[in-house]
Amino acid sequence: MVDFAVDVHANLYVGEEPPKEFKDKRVEVVSQLKNFQTSSEAIIKILSNHDVVDQIQSYRDSRQFVSYIMNKHEYKPEMSDTLYNFAKFNYECGNYSGASEYLYFHRLLVPTTDKNYLNGLWGKLASEILMQNWDTALDDLNRLKEYIENNSFGSSLQSLQQRTWLIHWSLFVFFNHPKGRDLIIDMFLYQHLYLNAIQTICPHILRYLATAVITNKTRRNALKDLIKVIQQESYAYRDPVTEFLEHLHVNFDFDGAQQKLRQCETILSNDFFLVACVKEFIENARFMIFETFCRIHQCISINMLAEKLNMEPQDAERWIVDVIRNAQLNAKIDSKLGHVVMGTQTISPYHQLIEKTKALTFQTQTLGDNVEKKLNSRAQDTVGF
Repeated sequence: MVDFAVDVHANLYVGEEPPKEFKDKRVEVVSQLKNFQTSSEAIIKILSNHDVVDQIQSYRDSRQFVSYIMNKHEYKPEMSDTLYNFAKFNYECGNYSGASEYLYFHRLLVPTTDKNYLNGLWGKLASEILMQNWDTALDDLNRLKEYIENNSFGSSLQSLQQRTWLIHWSLFVFFNHPKGRDLIIDMFLYQHLYLNAIQTICPHILRYLATAVITNKTRRNALKDLIKVIQQESYAYRDPVTEFLEHLHVNFDFDGAQQKLRQCETILSNDFFLVACVKEFIENARFMIFETFCRIHQCISINMLAEKLNMEPQDAERWIVDVIRNAQLNAKIDSKLGHVVMGTQTISPYHQLIEKTKALTFQTQTLGDNVEKKLNSRAQDTVGF
């Protein structure tokens, strides 16, 4: 990182020598690196052994693995702290691949009660995010989530704080992983602990949850639940994204929705996590306006619809044709009169039943997990007694 600071200084102040403290800091960092390499040489040599690498895959229980390397390779428990400190130093130096590798081994060597176990999980997740390894980062996120859910941290406030941090860090993964927009809906909207954390500490996360629902055509069934939450939290947090949904699906204020949609484009273009999905958001938002408008009206003027969608009439007509074709809507365009004529659409009881029971599988799984946790905690209390 010192070398990076020197490069930045050179770009900003062309032709000038870097400050003396940069050189002094570099000498200090190199000295620390040599010390860490010397102190961690023994544990790294053990973990680099081919037999040990093979055994890592065969041992599912970390205690058995630790017992093996203690008996066969002279491993000592205090070496794990040395490995953790070396991993932390690599992270601070910008060597994220090295930090990730050493933290992976550290997790195998220590029990979940170790003082550095939780910090190691956070560091591993941060390293994978910075390397943009989204599949591995998702695995680390789920592992960290499981640890947080299964530990009390001494108080409810600390547990709430850990969940809040996890919510914010998860945005890096969810808005880069291919399945992220499904996972963010499942976690933020349908898992009570995380929805409670959002409502209590960070209602601004509703912007990201709303964007995920709007841009995810396969999860439109979550829209009703999301709008309920947005209405509940409207006293504490509002922004153009949440207000767009309120105007469209609660107030049926199409002029207000159109105005908020313009603001959404500006908001998303300046948001680190959402800048990549601006076009997708606008396209889906327009479709939602069109769909809602068509449910209310049977005959619609294309010029009026173009105004609602913030488009030119010719562009709006082409867009409507594509939407009718792709969404298989029961509608026709009268080019002479410039109207869209909607046909009657009836939803069969079969599809109504499917729509209402879509979330049952996930809710049942969540209920089963909660029951299992309570049974396990009671069993542990009984054993302890």
